[in-house]
Amino acid sequence: MVAISKHLLSPAALPTAPDQLSVLSYNVLLPNSRDGWWNYKMYDPTSYSSTDIDRISTWDYRRNLLKDRIELINPDVVCMQEVSPDSFEEDFAFMKEVLGFDGVEMFKRGRFRPATFWKKSKCDLVSTMHKDRTLLTAFHLDLPSEHAHSNKVWHVLNCHLQAGPQGPRRVRQIDEGVSASFKLAKRLKEEEPRDPLLIVCGDFNGGDECGAVRYLENGGIGPSFIEDGAPVASREKPCPMSQPLTDVSTFTSRPAPPTLVVAELISQMVKDESSAYEEPELSEDCIDRLTRCFYNYATQIESFGALMNIEDTKKWLIDINKEVGRGSEYRSAAREMGWSEPEQDGNENIPKEKPRITLPKDGLLTLNGFLNVYQAELKGGKFWGIAYDLSVMGETLPSKGLFSARFDRMYCTTKLRPTAVLDTEADKACPNQLEPSDHLPVGATFSIA
Repeated sequence: MVAISKHLLSPAALPTAPDQLSVLSYNVLLPNSRDGWWNYKMYDPTSYSSTDIDRISTWDYRRNLLKDRIELINPDVVCMQEVSPDSFEEDFAFMKEVLGFDGVEMFKRGRFRPATFWKKSKCDLVSTMHKDRTLLTAFHLDLPSEHAHSNKVWHVLNCHLQAGPQGPRRVRQIDEGVSASFKLAKRLKEEEPRDPLLIVCGDFNGGDECGAVRYLENGGIGPSFIEDGAPVASREKPCPMSQPLTDVSTFTSRPAPPTLVVAELISQMVKDESSAYEEPELSEDCIDRLTRCFYNYATQIESFGALMNIEDTKKWLIDINKEVGRGSEYRSAAREMGWSEPEQDGNENIPKEKPRITLPKDGLLTLNGFLNVYQAELKGGKFWGIAYDLSVMGETLPSKGLFSARFDRMYCTTKLRPTAVLDTEADKACPNQLEPSDHLPVGATFSIA
């Protein structure tokens, strides 16, 4: 691949021109202003004091970092992932009021939603389509009148593919999104519907080995491709585009940096022979640390050993979650202490409110129950949450460096050529004082090839 003329490294602005489109993709990390109280747990406790973490993990602090980053890059279109519908208008009002993005489309379903912003002075919206965790927007560029006759439709597919061992669903999601672009091009009677001006970007929740990535780069995928021990498709699934899509990083002269940079925790938490994502088991070191933590809280001594009573349990929950009544640790502990969902009475056809989980008044938490709470956290992939809890309980894990992966990507069809690519690098675990998310943004400017 021939290197492009501009390969930029943040902090930098994306260049653009009237007949070009600059696009930024950014997973902004779900904890926005209302949803996501646990955000402080994602900051590396070996790098910051609890006071510093409380300050830099607030939405106000993170929002200012986001605003300044996007303002500097100054793209025409911004594709965000992990926005919260509960506070979307308030949280991202700065996009319109300060940065001038007066067009917006947010995905219609889910707690973690993609949202696409654009500047109406540059982009005239043609159509939108919502699929499973993908959001397609199509635009005409606001070109000078002498070029209006050649104004084509630009397609931007904003993706936030399913996380975890969900290879088949990720493949289905990206196939539906790309197929939506093909179908829209046909409906709009574009000259070459299998070759639209399509940009695909977002959080793929997988690297080069991911089936969704291979689908785009190979032009399709089939049942012979195995991910997480299972085929990603039951039949051959060809991409509807005439040729495979191209990763914009291949137009540059050096490898793309990772976009997910976090503390290395899996090697310390997961038992050697178990899988980190399928059936993980707590490591012996982690069990030893949690056992010491348990005995620091347990004040009820019986002939058969120590137990955590309700007051001990509340003290532990306040230490890790800052209040009683929230968090998966609270719900798991309540069940381990004997809480169970009350039996339904009356007419089963009448919808009933979900019962509130409470700590049983006379419930006791055993060492095995305490370990079960954190085994459930491990199975849920909450490595960062366990690391934070251990730290506030006096068992801070030693730093083992960074885990990095390239989950965030940007692709284009053969009808487009990147004239500039913007990368962002980090040498510390994210989020941090300078980075508001655990993901780093990717951006590019495109011309018609």
